[in-house]
Amino acid sequence: MNSLFYLLEIDIDIRIYKSGLICLVTAFVIAMICIPPLLLFIRKYNLFDKPGFRKIHTSPVPTMGGIAVIGGMVLSLIFWYPFTFDVFNICFFLSLSILFALGIMDDLHDLPAKYKFITQLGLATLIALSGVRITSFGGLFGIEELPLFTQYTITIITIVGITNAFNLIDGIDGLAGGLGFMSLAALGIFLTQSNDINAALIAFALAGGILSFLYFNFNPAKIFMGDTGSLALGFIISVLCIRLLNAGNFAIQPLLQHTPVFILSIVLIPVFDAVRVFSIRIWRGDSPFSPDKMHIHHLLTNAGISHGSSAILIYALHAFILIEVYWLRNMKQEIILLFLLIFMLFIIMVFKKIKFVMKIFGIKTFGVLQKSD
Repeated sequence: MNSLFYLLEIDIDIRIYKSGLICLVTAFVIAMICIPPLLLFIRKYNLFDKPGFRKIHTSPVPTMGGIAVIGGMVLSLIFWYPFTFDVFNICFFLSLSILFALGIMDDLHDLPAKYKFITQLGLATLIALSGVRITSFGGLFGIEELPLFTQYTITIITIVGITNAFNLIDGIDGLAGGLGFMSLAALGIFLTQSNDINAALIAFALAGGILSFLYFNFNPAKIFMGDTGSLALGFIISVLCIRLLNAGNFAIQPLLQHTPVFILSIVLIPVFDAVRVFSIRIWRGDSPFSPDKMHIHHLLTNAGISHGSSAILIYALHAFILIEVYWLRNMKQEIILLFLLIFMLFIIMVFKKIKFVMKIFGIKTFGVLQKSD
């Protein structure tokens, strides 16, 4: 039975999402069951995320919630994913296992950034070698097919960049999980529409795990996903973005006429924020990894807006970007890209003056900064 999504101007046959929805529900239930005993285990062995300069929470909070998220996703896929010993499956699930273990070790022992970075470079190279590469810009700036060396270079930079962008945006309760869920839902829908069903199942399964985690993570958070979850979340989203890009580039009649820009919109907020913060630090002569509180969520919480209100406001921006970019799909990609950059610069300016903006419009504060405990 067809259902017409009038707002998005897209005709969707809900029956083709049956497998994806089953994956989502299975992962949701498994993760929901796993989180309470995981919390007991973490508290028993004192595995808390301690307060620090870079962190907003003022009391220790259980971390490594990513164990339940990724566990729910993997178990759901074991039930419903058509596993075959092809190159992509081997490389993807091997890379995910290594990154998952790296995240656990980092949450337990706070590993140096260079070790994490080197590992991510190696895993991104492995994914590129498996055949999941950015082979074309789809006509953006007049660029079509890319030389092989450029394909590998851009693919590795993209995977490592998006992985770390989601890791960095995980700064307040519910933010990384909420943005991740919305991005995964969009990827699942359009990968299914593009007939890349296997990749869509991965997206829906992870979305289910994230959705259950958000129940415990939204302010005030009972548990954080930690690097165990945020690194894996960013990595999976980056790989699925490239799969969707290739589905659009190789289709005779692509679902999206502006696939590269639409994919950018899926990761725009964390990627733009990471580039902005790194650029400011470098401009000041500091290390790009030096601690500060300049991320997009800090602009809101520093003004006294609560974690919950800040996260919801950024969710709304993400939803607006996704819907608006889809609506503008018949425009030139370069114009849409310019619109996205101007929009994000405008949002950053507004957030920096958020108190003044609320005063002008007579808006009372969204609530004082809440503790994470």
